[in-house]
Amino acid sequence: MAMIRNHYEAEHEAFRRSFRTFLEREVLPNRARYREQGMIDRAVYTRAGALGFLCSWVDEEFGGLGLADYRYDQIMQEEAAHSLESGMWMGALNRNAPPYIAKFGSEEQKRHFLPRLTSGEMICGIAMTEPDAGSDIAGFKTRADRQADGTWVLNGSKTYISYGIIGDIFVVAAKTDPANPRSLGLFLVEAAAPGFRRGRKLEKLGFATQDTAEIFFDDMVLQPIHVIGDPAKGFDYMRNGLAEERLTTAGQSLPWSRRAIELTLDFVTERKAFGQRLVDFQNTKFKLAEMLTEVEASQAFLDHCVRLFNAGQLDPATAAALKLKTSEVQGRVVDECLQLHGSAGYMQEYPICQLYADARIFRIFAGTSEVMKIVIARDLIDSRAGTTAS
Repeated sequence: MAMIRNHYEAEHEAFRRSFRTFLEREVLPNRARYREQGMIDRAVYTRAGALGFLCSWVDEEFGGLGLADYRYDQIMQEEAAHSLESGMWMGALNRNAPPYIAKFGSEEQKRHFLPRLTSGEMICGIAMTEPDAGSDIAGFKTRADRQADGTWVLNGSKTYISYGIIGDIFVVAAKTDPANPRSLGLFLVEAAAPGFRRGRKLEKLGFATQDTAEIFFDDMVLQPIHVIGDPAKGFDYMRNGLAEERLTTAGQSLPWSRRAIELTLDFVTERKAFGQRLVDFQNTKFKLAEMLTEVEASQAFLDHCVRLFNAGQLDPATAAALKLKTSEVQGRVVDECLQLHGSAGYMQEYPICQLYADARIFRIFAGTSEVMKIVIARDLIDSRAGTTAS
């Protein structure tokens, strides 16, 4: 049973078939090797770019397909989940860092960088989190100092950076005025430039085929083309992108919940205990029914938010509520599904084990569940105060 969504058109389903074929041909046959080496081959991203799967929302004049409809990204998120290949982290590739260039970058930056991102020539990561400050902007130590000749000198470090090993360019947040903790700049930092240094590849609980690393900046000289917009307004730019980032996290989180249910239904249908199939026990039926209901309700919320985003109407508080709901549902679902697998669920040979490990980060990505609750409550209280005042 699956809810009738009426969410996609024929062109979306054609795009889905193309992306699924890409995963089946280019990614899945090498899954074991990718897990062993801890990342997907760089050439896979070049191939993805050639087929139009990287930053397809970018305008055609800058090398993209001009597919501004978020549903195309949603389809790739669904198919990546169905394939069980978490290394194809399409949301991070397409929707976390590149939009900062498209929204706030200069014409020169767009023409120089966006075609390289859509082709796969460059992989772009986002570097916000710091070792001692987490995502606390006030505690950032990375700083960029403007020089008399108009260049900037960048010093500091970032950690937990997706694509930290294979990434070619990073959107880096750095303090630009020591006297003002909210004076933050966003800089395009190229890994091939002098002063850039990669640290160790970090070993994680999940996401075994997605490289995460530390990166360091030692007296890196950045040219004006590497400064995104106003070097004092990085905080505002980051806040502007929160709704999209949280929508993207939700869009990747929820399909994995559905995949976990599918895998579990297969398992309990085949496995027997006490002379009957596991699926025939009332407890199993109730658990499956509860999980499916939560996923379907969350799916309706997600699809609604996608339509809001396409219309330019998705606000940060609604996106926070979506991200909170989908990531918490995912946590509950994968836990229950692993439980229904019994001891088998704890074994790496069963996909539910990977889904369980991968799922844990979603309640942390793009702001923890606790932060989401603060955002939602603040909006609720502020809205009530505004209503009362009027």
